[in-house]
Order: sequence, then C-alpha cells, then structure tokens
Amino acid sequence: MPTSRRNTLTEKLQSFFSGLFARLGRFVVRTRAKDLVLLALPYQVSAVLTALVAVGYAWLFRWMEERNADLLAIDHRLIFLSAPITFLLSWWLVFRFAPLAGGSGIPQLMAAVEVATEKKTDRSWRFLNVRIILVKIASSLAMVGGGGAIGREGPTLQIAGSIYRTVHKLLPPFWPKVSRQVMMITGGAAGLSAAFNTPLGGIVFAVEELTKTHIAQFRTAVLTAVILSGMTAQWLLGPYLLLGYPKLAPATVSFMYKILLLSVVAGLLGALFCRGLLAFDKLRRRLKHAWSAGAFAIICSLLFATTVYFTGDTALGSGHHLLEGHLFGDTVDPSWRDVTGRLLGPLFSFSSGGAGGIFAPSLASGAAVGGWLTEHLGLADNRGQFNLLVLAGMTAFLTGVTRSPFTSAIIVLEMTDRHSAIFQLMYASIVGYLIAYVVDRKSYYERMKERLLKALPDYEAPEAPPTGAGQRPTV
Repeated sequence: MPTSRRNTLTEKLQSFFSGLFARLGRFVVRTRAKDLVLLALPYQVSAVLTALVAVGYAWLFRWMEERNADLLAIDHRLIFLSAPITFLLSWWLVFRFAPLAGGSGIPQLMAAVEVATEKKTDRSWRFLNVRIILVKIASSLAMVGGGGAIGREGPTLQIAGSIYRTVHKLLPPFWPKVSRQVMMITGGAAGLSAAFNTPLGGIVFAVEELTKTHIAQFRTAVLTAVILSGMTAQWLLGPYLLLGYPKLAPATVSFMYKILLLSVVAGLLGALFCRGLLAFDKLRRRLKHAWSAGAFAIICSLLFATTVYFTGDTALGSGHHLLEGHLFGDTVDPSWRDVTGRLLGPLFSFSSGGAGGIFAPSLASGAAVGGWLTEHLGLADNRGQFNLLVLAGMTAFLTGVTRSPFTSAIIVLEMTDRHSAIFQLMYASIVGYLIAYVVDRKSYYERMKERLLKALPDYEAPEAPPTGAGQRPTV
C-alpha cells in the first residue's frame, strides 16, 4: 500500500476513534453528573423540609411555654390542674396512635439506623414514619403546654429521621440507589443542626452517636444536609446564637481544679439522672393495662406539679429561662431549689409516657448544678468565672446523659460562640464521661435503644462479645 494512502487511512482511524472516545467521554460525564445530581437531590430536599418543620415546631414549642407561663401567672397553684390534664393527653396521644413516638426520639433513631441494613425486612419504618412526626409534635406540645420539663431537640431528631426515611421511600424505582441507613444518619445530623443552630454539633453527633460506619461513606451527605438545614433555619429565623455571648474569664491552672470538681459532680448527677429515668421506664413498662398506664401518667404529673410548687418556676419547661438568667441576669441567686427542680422536673415529665426530649433539660440541669456549686465556692460575684463554670456544668451533665463528650462540648461551644473556652469544655466533657462510665457503662440512649429493639416481635439478640470486650471506656 502506498505511503500516502496508508497515512490517510491512519488519520481517518485516529479521527474516528478520537470522535468516538470524545462522545463516550461526554456521555459518561453527562451520565455521571446526572447520577450525582439524582443522588444528592433526596438529601437536599429532605434537609430543607427538616429545617421548615424544625422551625415551625420550635415556634409552637415556645408559644406553648409562654401560654403556660401566662396561666401560672394567674395563680401558681393552677399547675395542679394543668399538669395532670396535659400529661394525660400527651400520654394518650402516644398510647393511642404511635407508641414508638414516646420519649426523646434519639433511641428510636439509633434503633432505626441499626436495623436499616437488614436484608429480610425493613423494620426501620416502626421507628420513623409520618405518623411518628404528627404524634411526636402533638404529644410534646401538649406536655409543654402544661409546663412539662422537656425539650424539643430529641424529638426534632426523630422527626428529621422520619422525614429523610419518608423521602427515601418515595423515590421511584429508576432512581440511583440511595442508602436508607445513610439517609437516616444524615437526618439525625440535620435535625440537630436545625434544632440547636449548631452545624458542627450535628456532624459530630452523627459520627459519635449514630453510626459505626466510616465517615468517608457518608461525609458528603451529612455536610450537605447540615449546611442546607442550617441555612434554611437561619433564613427563617435570622442568624442567631441559642445562648448569646456570655462573658467569660480566663481559666488559670488553679481554676481547672474547680472545673474538675464541678465536672465530677455534674457527670455523676447526669448518670444518676439516667438511672432514675430507666427505673421509671421499667416500672411503666410493667403496666399492662391502659387504665394503669394512664394512672401512672397522672401520678407523674402530680409529682411534677408538687416539684414546681415547692421549688419554683425553674422546674418548668425546657429550662431556657434558667440558662438565660444564669448567664446574663443582672443578679444571680443559685440555690438547691434550682438543682432539685431541674432534676426532678424532667424526671417526672419524661417518665409520664408522653413525647419530649432530655437534651435541653440536661443543659439546664447542668447549669443549675454549675451555678449552685459556684455559689458554694465563693465565685458567684465574679461573672466571668461564674459563667465558665456554668458552661462546664452544662457540658459535663449533658455528657453524663448522652456519653457523647465531643458532641456535648461542641454544642455548648456553638450555642455561646465562646471559642476561648474550648479546652475547658472538652476537659469537663471528658471528666463527665469517665465519671458517668463508672455509674453505667452504657448511655441512657443506648439502654433505651436495646429495650426498643427487644420489644420488636421479630427481634434477634446479638451475639455476646468475646471475653474481655467492652471492659474499658473509649474516649
């Protein structure tokens, strides 16, 4: 074959294959981009929906707290009327329409994440669904309307997980495969971010509490969801800090011993508080009849009303007013009544069987402990040191409840924007964690998750860990 013809044929072949590869490349890029967009879309839609629901829920929650305050301003003794009625209504809504909507919501989310990868059947729907959303909101609003010492943050996480799981269920068959488990984990992170306006706290909580999966498998989904839910919440509410900018004093070496003492006390009380919750829950679960469970809810409401009557209004609601007073009040007078009210109020409210969280009440309890102990240490007149110990108490008590030291420290840090205290807050959280571990090796959420899973009709107990496993705390 002549050289000129051979060169012409070679050029034609090169041109053909170059065009073919170019078209294939454009097709691959378009297809890949399409898949990426389709994969990201469910997370983005769910994040926006979560933020909208969380903001509306927060507004209703505050409104109900204000209405209860207006009622008790007429006569403080009306708590003996409002609490039994609303506690009973809160319990009945859960009992009648969605038993798994009771309590905090975080153990339900953890249980749903654990069973999400099962091949035989999808049992996560028991813990996360549309009915759960409606009952969770209605039951918690009813209880806080009667002054119940509950929070909205834990319920917001279960609500967010339900939104994400519902969106996942609605995806058509042709949609690229989206992990149901990752969707629910992401929902928890987005819910915490929208509830507290703490995006870093949402990310850390997802990693520390909700999953044992490597972060690389879901980091993009979590980051996207946290950003979108947080931005949507800020768009509706404006940029805000849940607790503003409290004044803090520099922590010297000698001052760290005071933080150590406070963290030991707060972490211990947090763990004992959870033991009390578990004991009440065990007692309530033994009641087989509706009338006995309803009577138990009324008894809890009367115990709560008695607590409010003798300890004051600090036992009411989520405790946000106590946090504001301790950190920003012109005059602070912490007392044992604050500590008693913030320990017993949430205990009786939460144990009645309705919906409500212990995240925010735990922060208020830690603040009460921190303020009371600071008073006894003679530091109440020093606003900077007083506030630092209050924040440390919040962190240590919340860690004693959740056993999530990094989440607790990051949430308090983001709520106050006091980055100068990061080492003191981390120190308090680690001490609180170690003390709580001595009381109980598992967190309240972990214990409740196990009870929820065992209550399922098709539950299969996991294999026992090898001898020696789980003997040391992991920090």
